[in-house]
This record gives sequence, C-alpha cells and structure tokens, in this order.
Amino acid sequence: MEKKISIVGLGKLGLCLGACLASKGIKITGIDNDKKCVDAIKSGRPLVEEPGLLPLLKRVRPQLDISSDYAQAIQNTDITLLVLPTPSLGNGEFDNRYLKTTLTTLASHLKSSDKAYHTFVIVSTVSPGSIDGQLIPLIEKYSRRNLNSGFGVCYNPAFVALGSVIRDFMGPDLDLVGQSSEKTGSILIDFKKGLYNKAPYCARMSIASAEITKISLNSYITMKISFINTLADICLKIPQANIDHIATALGHDKRISPYYLKAGLSFGGPCFPRDNRAFAAFAKKNKIRPLLAQATDKINNDHTARIVKEIFKNLPAGCDTVSVVGLSYKPRTTVLEGSTGITIVKSCLARHLKVVVYDIQAMPLVRELFGNKIRYASCLAQCLDASHCWVFTSDSPSYNVVHQRPIKKPTTIIDCWGSTRLPVSGKIKYIVPINPKKNKGVF
Repeated sequence: MEKKISIVGLGKLGLCLGACLASKGIKITGIDNDKKCVDAIKSGRPLVEEPGLLPLLKRVRPQLDISSDYAQAIQNTDITLLVLPTPSLGNGEFDNRYLKTTLTTLASHLKSSDKAYHTFVIVSTVSPGSIDGQLIPLIEKYSRRNLNSGFGVCYNPAFVALGSVIRDFMGPDLDLVGQSSEKTGSILIDFKKGLYNKAPYCARMSIASAEITKISLNSYITMKISFINTLADICLKIPQANIDHIATALGHDKRISPYYLKAGLSFGGPCFPRDNRAFAAFAKKNKIRPLLAQATDKINNDHTARIVKEIFKNLPAGCDTVSVVGLSYKPRTTVLEGSTGITIVKSCLARHLKVVVYDIQAMPLVRELFGNKIRYASCLAQCLDASHCWVFTSDSPSYNVVHQRPIKKPTTIIDCWGSTRLPVSGKIKYIVPINPKKNKGVF
C-alpha cells in the first residue's frame, strides 16, 4: 500500500524535498508554522530560491497539500519527515529547540490518535546522541507510547548543497538510514524505492552511528578543502609550482579522488563550517582532542585573511575603490553566510576604501546587510568600470569577462579561483592568489 508522507518545515531543503517527492507521484502534506511561508507557496511565489524549484513546483502543485495544521501530519499520513533548522550553539553543538517543539506537538496529536504506528524521520542535521538522548524520550513522554511499538524513528539526513538541492536530492551517492528498529528502517526504505534517478548505496545502521556519519563526512570534506588550500599556499613560495597541475594529479589517485580538491576560496555557507565545529564539540564531549577539525577551521580562516592581504598589497597606486564580483558564498544561491566576498567588503570598508559590488542573485540581501555603505552595480560591466581593482570571488562562468574596451589606467584583477577573465588589452596586473604561475602583466 502506498505510504502517505508529510514534511514539516518548508524552508530551503524541506520545500525542495517535497517538490521532488511530489514529482514522483507521491501525495505530500507540507506543513510549516510560518503563515507567510505557507501563503507564499500557495500563491506560487515561495520565499525559497533554488535553481529549478519554481517550474517543478508549478508542475507538481496538485500533489502538494500545504498547511499550518500539525495535526494533519498524524491524522493523514504514515511517515513524517522533519526538515527543521538546527542552528549552532555557542559550544558548537546543534540547537534542537525547533525539533523539540515540533515533536512535542506531533507526539501530543499522536497520543489522541487511534492509529497503530507512526514513523518519524529526522532529516535535520543533529549532534550525535540527540535523537536517542533527547528526541525519542520526548516523543515517548508526549505520545504516551513506546518506541518501536507505537512509533518508530529514523535519522535520514540529506547530502545536498545549496544551488543544486533538487539535483542532489534526486541523485545522491549515499542514502544514510539510522533506524530505531529493522521494521522502522524498512518502512522508510520501502517508501523510497524507485524514488531516485539512480539507486544510491543505502547504509543502514543504528541512529547513533548515522548521526556520527553525517557530521564526520562534512568535517572530512572541510579537511580536504583546507589541505588543498594549504598546498596552494606552499606553491606560492615555490618557483614554477602550479597548484592546478598538482591537484589534478592528486585527484586521479582513487584513494583521494578529485572532488573538493580545487584550490580557491575558503569553505563557507551554512553547513560545512558549523558541521566541522559540531564534530569538534562532539569529540571534546567524549574526551577526544579534535586536533584535525580545529586545525581545519583555523586554516580556513587564515586562508581568507591571506586573500584579503593580497588584495591590499596589489591595489593600484591611488586606487580608493574596489569592485567585488560575487557576494554569495557560492554560485547559484543567495546565501551570504560564510561568504569570502562579504568578508572582503567588510575589510575594505574597515580600511576606508569605497566598494562597488555585483552579484547575479544575492544583491537584495547584500543591500539589507550594507545599506548605503557601499555602491551596487546593475550589471557586471558597471561594477568593473567603477574601479581599477577587480576582485572575483566566484568561479561561475556567468562572471567570465572579456572587456571590449582597452584599459587605459593600471588595473589589478584578483581572481580567487584562477579563471580566465583577462580583458582584450590594457595595463593589467593579473593576480591569482592561489597560483603564482598564472600571474600576468606588470604595471
């Protein structure tokens, strides 16, 4: 029998997940306590921006029942996916308050229900020990039911990246299933059969093991990024060393692989930094020194500081304005959290430099952040024309530029990813902070 699914939390991940499931013909009850969010989705203008989401929502809208009524999750569905924010606490651990509040409400509705069983699936990233130690006891308390008798719990975190959420949901490398029992795990896996474009490896394990797997995977990726950026810094000191050539060679060894092995900006965004800190906090809690995670975080911050220093060192004489291209922490998203571009803008302002910015998607949020402290270009050409120091923080091809007019004044181009953005002609100093091999031009 086809399972009925509810999703609680219709933010950046929850709404995309709901749309993806609906695209497979699954009837979805989507629930959020934010009336503004619910009304926006119903009107076809969701507050969430993600590539491919709007056309997908338009196509699957009949399969989505959007509401603020939490009771529907228990009354009308068999499985509830919880996709709620888990922000960082001061000690690095995740804050489970939204999960706790929501599960208290859902469990209370389950208490008054005559249904035999309900499956709760935690999709939000949590600190290891949270589900067994906090969330399951809470459900038992408010539902007056026993785990694996009147309800079951799975931990099924998403491995997605902003800017490619829909693609990542539908084609994951790994489906991680932490299960409170074999029965509960099988309920989740049976519902997901045929869901993905290509069946991923399904890893079934205890909830505790799955919690550790999730944060350790992201922490490991951040270590890989910091390693290649450290190697890039070393290459800066070695004549004829080319980090791109070295990274390509390393990536062809199957023990390493090429993924996340491109030197460039520090890692940022809402996931990698906080997951690495959460991994460190988890290790400390268990009396283990998280030396690798701590070093990774420091290297990441130092790398950003070095790029900022490179900008100031290469300012053309008399230049009082810097053009910054790319403000979101990565292409195809509006998210500014952990953005190197934002750090650069703040650093320039601290040195009393004027700043002109351009970003294809994130300009409204940048305006909210800086107000009238900086200038906002309406297009890439306008941003570049405003100064003689250009800083590219994005590797998106959308920002590739062939300037059609010769540059008459000495201009510095600082490209944090080493893309080819040279103008046709002019007095240029081209700086790739990660790769001295590509530095071109002298003025």
